[in-house]
Amino acid sequence: MIAIKKKDWIEIVLHIAFWIAVFYTLVLLTVPHIKMRLDHNGTIMEKDIRHVLSPGVFFTLGLLMVLFYGNAVWLLKKALHYKNILIRVILPLVWLAIILQANNYLQNQLPSHIERDDPVVNIVQQLPNKKQLTIRGFVSDSVTSIPGHLGHIQKDRNVRSIVLPDGGFSNMILFIFIIVFGLSIAYFFLKEWAGTEKFRAELEAVQLETELKFLKAQVNPHFLFNTLNNLFSMALKEGKGNLADRIAKLSNMMRYMLYESNDNVPLVKEIECLQDYLTLQGMRYAPSEINVSFQYPDPASIAGVQVAPMLFIPFLENAFKHGVAVGEQSYIIMKIGIITQKLVFNCENTNYSSVKKLGEKSGGIGLENVKRRLELIYPGRYELRAGPQNESYLVNLQIDLS
Repeated sequence: MIAIKKKDWIEIVLHIAFWIAVFYTLVLLTVPHIKMRLDHNGTIMEKDIRHVLSPGVFFTLGLLMVLFYGNAVWLLKKALHYKNILIRVILPLVWLAIILQANNYLQNQLPSHIERDDPVVNIVQQLPNKKQLTIRGFVSDSVTSIPGHLGHIQKDRNVRSIVLPDGGFSNMILFIFIIVFGLSIAYFFLKEWAGTEKFRAELEAVQLETELKFLKAQVNPHFLFNTLNNLFSMALKEGKGNLADRIAKLSNMMRYMLYESNDNVPLVKEIECLQDYLTLQGMRYAPSEINVSFQYPDPASIAGVQVAPMLFIPFLENAFKHGVAVGEQSYIIMKIGIITQKLVFNCENTNYSSVKKLGEKSGGIGLENVKRRLELIYPGRYELRAGPQNESYLVNLQIDLS
């Protein structure tokens, strides 16, 4: 069962109240209240007649809803995709014209407002011929004669018609359509503004949470770097060059993560970080257990390319976590390239996700968190496809850098 939030209930109630008000207005304007004053040989007769509710009211109300929600939920979003301002303006106006024409057509299919069995007709038919009939009240402009009566119908000049004429729309009904049309536009932009503000608040919250996590994880970096430098010096003195090289790469990675990854970074730096990560991870496995291939452009050709920091590490981390197993033959193939202003990243690895590894704990950044970060940094400018294929796991990420 879908849970509805309190603010959603409030919005639903407001919508219901709005359409009740519109329906009441339509009833007032389309259900005529006719007061007849009959003068016959000095005798004055008065009749107060209310006509029954017309089906046209419900047709009009339904079309008003289609106009409102069609604009607010669907059409205006489509119109904003066009860069031409004239097209943005014309599309909603064409939609309004279609709804008006549909309402006009439906109204014309309904029976006439004045029929032979109408209460007004029944009363007037009882009058002698050639007597004056004065009708005061809400009368359609189309009522100029009544079947079966030979006398003259005279409308009070002070009375204005505000119901739908038999041949088309009255000015008041057209005005209601225009008002609802304007309200649909206002509602759409209000929702868009609220959505933008919500997204901005979420972005600020994510940034604040990231900063807090960073501060919690930053355990005196100066002490940590000094310790790594001491280990590096000790390894060199003892003639352990490979160990010293690994310590240096770990120090470079941590310095990059802590001090150089606050804003966009050169793609070359990101590639160097990936190389250091591959070297450190490779220490855990025998050469026969894993085959790693990393292809990337010449550094000189991508000197000016900037990307978000630490963007590819999560995919490589998952590749080692789920794609490499002790005692098994595994592989990781990773490629980075620039194709027509697009950054293309591919990663393929063996898939051992169903194998429980020793000491493995739940957690990790997760694909959903990566998607969320991409949505925040590159909204509408990226395409990510990831999933198993046969016995491999494939990741394809494309980012528009233009």
